[in-house]
Amino acid sequence: MSRKGNCWDNSVAESFFHTLKVELLKDEPLSGWATLKQQLFEYIEVDYNKTRGHSAIGYLSPKNYESKTVIR
Repeated sequence: MSRKGNCWDNSVAESFFHTLKVELLKDEPLSGWATLKQQLFEYIEVDYNKTRGHSAIGYLSPKNYESKTVIR
């Protein structure tokens, strides 16, 4: 998030939560908080950040993009 009232921040958050709902939950009933926390962690840390391609960065995963653009 950048500054208060910046409308561009909201669009990024809305896009992420839409993707989360579509790809993770898929209209499945929730089976409990502990299971949900584990599913969220795995989705964000494994699928979303390490394997899922993002159009804004040339359909690379954030992990791959970061490794290619970090100055060593």
